[in-house]
Amino acid sequence: MPDRIHLTVATVIERHGRFLLVREIRDGREVFNQPAGHVEPGETLLRAATRETFEETGWQIQPTAVISFTTYTAPQNGITYYRVALAAKALVHDPAAQLDPDIEEAVWLDYEEILQKAYQLRSPMVLEAINDYRHGHLYPLDILKTHR
Repeated sequence: MPDRIHLTVATVIERHGRFLLVREIRDGREVFNQPAGHVEPGETLLRAATRETFEETGWQIQPTAVISFTTYTAPQNGITYYRVALAAKALVHDPAAQLDPDIEEAVWLDYEEILQKAYQLRSPMVLEAINDYRHGHLYPLDILKTHR
């Protein structure tokens, strides 16, 4: 049984009808995911989303809404992940940014292209977050509270 909480944040970013995803190799297979990663100790969800998105794509973003809070137990390792999905606006891209070594590339895909790659999505949470976003399931950021 894991001895720590696996809290992750993911961003759904749409621009010109396309969604920003990352292509990565996991367990020897190519998968697609939203820019996502673990929330570091002491870090807010918004800061984690901004940091992870830049580290994985080179895009500066502005979170705009909360989409969902999802619990997922990965079948390959039995770890339960708690994932907050946020909608965000793409602001500026830095083409010289060094991407995380786990990331093969950042790609913009339209919804149909994502559906064609459904079998390559890292988890069911990827498409679920996009569908929730597309259906307008958006909540104000001020539901996220931080106490220090």
